[in-house]
Amino acid sequence: MKHRLVIGLALAALCSSATLAYARPPTVMNSPGYDRRLQESRSQLGSSPIVTEPAPAPVAKPKQGKKKRTN
Repeated sequence: MKHRLVIGLALAALCSSATLAYARPPTVMNSPGYDRRLQESRSQLGSSPIVTEPAPAPVAKPKQGKKKRTN
């Protein structure tokens, strides 16, 4: 019982320490120009009144059974 508790605590500590790592690679750099353009394009998209309609549901063809041959 004690071994399971110790193993559980060790796994919990390992998982919690892994979440503290940075998710992005070190080659990614902040670019003020790119961030500004991205923010501008998002603001333009947010104010546009374009509404898309959902695509029509596909119509399933009825299945035909095999014809029975009589000899």
